[in-house]
Amino acid sequence: AGMLPVVAGLLLAVAAGGRGAAAEQEQSPPGSRFVCTSLPLDAGCPLPPVPMQGGALPPEEELKAAVLQLRETVLQQKETIGSQREAIRELTGKLSRCESADGRAGAGTWKKELGKGKDTMGDLPRDPAQVIDQLSRTMQSLKDRLESLEHQLRANVSYAALPNDLREMLQRRLGDLERQLLSKVAELEDEKTLLHNETSAHRQKTETALNALLERVSELEKGNSAFKSPDEFKVSLPLRTNYLYGKMKKTLPELYAFTVCLWLRSSASPGIGTPFSYAVPGQANEIVLIEWGNNPIELLINDKVAQLPLFISDGKWHHICITWTTRDGMWEAFQDGEKLGTGENLAPWHPIKPGGVLILGQEQDTVGGRFDATQAFVGEMSQFNIWDRVLKAEDITNIANCSTNMPGNIIPWVDNNVDVFGGATKWPVETCEERLLDL
Repeated sequence: AGMLPVVAGLLLAVAAGGRGAAAEQEQSPPGSRFVCTSLPLDAGCPLPPVPMQGGALPPEEELKAAVLQLRETVLQQKETIGSQREAIRELTGKLSRCESADGRAGAGTWKKELGKGKDTMGDLPRDPAQVIDQLSRTMQSLKDRLESLEHQLRANVSYAALPNDLREMLQRRLGDLERQLLSKVAELEDEKTLLHNETSAHRQKTETALNALLERVSELEKGNSAFKSPDEFKVSLPLRTNYLYGKMKKTLPELYAFTVCLWLRSSASPGIGTPFSYAVPGQANEIVLIEWGNNPIELLINDKVAQLPLFISDGKWHHICITWTTRDGMWEAFQDGEKLGTGENLAPWHPIKPGGVLILGQEQDTVGGRFDATQAFVGEMSQFNIWDRVLKAEDITNIANCSTNMPGNIIPWVDNNVDVFGGATKWPVETCEERLLDL
């Protein structure tokens, strides 16, 4: 790059000298000579100043600016080369005229002109052929420098294009990474949704279990169904109404004998009302135990009546057992393990009809309903069991003394076999021994 301006300056100087000499020849009389002044080959010629950028630019913009500047420099140099070629042709013509000059100007005159201090070419070869050869070598050097410059320009252009390819490659890579990232985010969102659904289902199950547990705890706190075993509960009927009652879920089969036992504690007088009643279609008084007003306790079977010698209206716990058989209509009455009475001819040869409704605490005028508040039982009862046979007196005594636990084989006293309605409740019962102490 430094050599090219030097050569260009040399050529321009020669051309200028040539043009000056030609002008002098035109104005000088015949026989005058051209005087050329040489420039040293190492004389530096500065490059045109590169415009400074207004500020820091990206590498790609700087490369583009450099390419444009190089292109402008090449164009300028091509124009300079063209003008230099014209100058060379003009100088060559002038040299030719110098060689063909007539002999009027001899070697002495040439030497004389060359000897002038400021108008001579100094160390320029005196042989015109050498001058032309030197100029040819200079032109070849200039051509080589120009080709080198064009090669560098092409290389710089390729280097300038490289960042664009690199940017495209980086953009493609970033696009791939972005797609992978979006895919991963979508997978994570799906996993999050699935986990949320599973968590919601698990939370719902947990809440359901907790609600059930809380309900159970509430029941235990209230005493409902808070029983150590299924039979350790009692039914409480606190008011004399026609809507408080308990109902056995099971019904009776056809019976030819039975034993009914229960613990009860009455809190009303006169009369304890109706501890239980069994009604079937066509006969509301199939089996009824009742004490109405000042009347004695009565056992009704098929609406037939037997008075029982029982006294249980003192507000204490008592164990009652009643047996009956269709054979001669014989019956027995036990209170607190002791037989207090017996009789016969109570609905003899009448089998107990099946499929009826068994109610605790109310007397039925129709199957399962039409209760009378004056006949309602007020108090508590427990361990209501029915067998399909007549129990032995020894078994009844053992049950009443808490030495034997014999659930009924037809109607057992278990929690899930008793429903309560109208405000009747089920509570944990006192132990059998505590009931004995209450006698």
